[in-house]
Amino acid sequence: MADVEQTVAECFRQEWGRVVATLIRMTGDWDLAEECAQEAFATALTRWGTDGVPDRPGAWLTTTARNRALDRLRRKKVEAAKLQEVAALSALSEPAPWPDRSVPDDRLRLIFTCCHPALTLEARVALTLRTLAGLTTAEIAKAFLVPEATMAKRLTRAKEKIRNAAIPYRVPPAHLLPERMAGVLAVLYLLYNEGYSASAGRDLMRADLSAEAIRLARLLARLMPDEPEAAGLLALMLLHDARSAARLDDAGELVSLEDQDRSRWDAAEISEGIGLLETALRRQRAGQYQLQAAIAACHAEAAQAADTDWAQIALLYGELRRVVPSAVVELNRAVAVAMSAGLAAGLALVDELAASGGLAGYYLLPATRADLLRRLDRRDEAATSYREALDLVGTEPERRFLSRRLAEVSS
Repeated sequence: MADVEQTVAECFRQEWGRVVATLIRMTGDWDLAEECAQEAFATALTRWGTDGVPDRPGAWLTTTARNRALDRLRRKKVEAAKLQEVAALSALSEPAPWPDRSVPDDRLRLIFTCCHPALTLEARVALTLRTLAGLTTAEIAKAFLVPEATMAKRLTRAKEKIRNAAIPYRVPPAHLLPERMAGVLAVLYLLYNEGYSASAGRDLMRADLSAEAIRLARLLARLMPDEPEAAGLLALMLLHDARSAARLDDAGELVSLEDQDRSRWDAAEISEGIGLLETALRRQRAGQYQLQAAIAACHAEAAQAADTDWAQIALLYGELRRVVPSAVVELNRAVAVAMSAGLAAGLALVDELAASGGLAGYYLLPATRADLLRRLDRRDEAATSYREALDLVGTEPERRFLSRRLAEVSS
């Protein structure tokens, strides 16, 4: 049974978005799509244990969910045309081709639908992460640095807005695509971040999510080749993803950036990412994702940690702060200042952020302060900040890393 549970869990990560997106396209009902998808995965837990895992689990799940939707629609006495449409689709083992060939993937189409301008940016991102990627409300709340109850209300309001405003599930016309870009890029960015550095759980990384974000970013970059921020975001993902293999040691313990074995970094991803970034920057419309990719490139091009151009990184964070004012950007800039202009200067900026309260509950604030204090050999203060960070950290590898640092300064 444990093997079946593991298989279903893996299928959930890989197939949830595809199943839900297909059902939304068929029924136009977001809640119905999620409910039927959940029922399909629950059925798989019992059926696969006795019948075995099907050769094509994704098709099995889609068909099962589609049949559930058909049953629900019949019970609700939906109009005959809708019944005929769903019945015809339910006979197929794979979703029917979408007539709009400009977007070749239901999930990417779903992102554009979620990013309708009638919704707030936060609602667009949250709804897509929930519906497309299957992230829990708690995971999305963690990504937004808000309480879970607040996020639950946002998701409910977003679905009500779609229903009450009759927002269509379709790709907008070409002339409207650019205005949807900010929400789409934010969705992919947060989706990648949740995969690259999970908000909670046993694992530091969720490779399925980061791989899905990269796949969708590639589709988006192909769909909008004249949009430099789409290429910039893809470059950013690749430059971060190139370091994935070195982020954990053989025992599964977190390795800091400066201590990583850079020979394990993926040279092909770095090369592709830098090439994409250079092409995007030549358009001279540098946005937040191109700037972040440029920062990642500074790290990627350093043969060893000591070669990192921290002064350039500090300048880039300064420009990023101008484009997207953010307390998280300020925290990262403080680290760059500490490494380029002196630990005390960086610590002063971190203390200003702590006093402002803008990052309350964000574990990287006390963790960053602790690291700077450790480097300054102010061990007692560092230990206090490490303990504060430990109360807030979400994943077990990060918790163990902070515990080792705490033990180091306490010895």
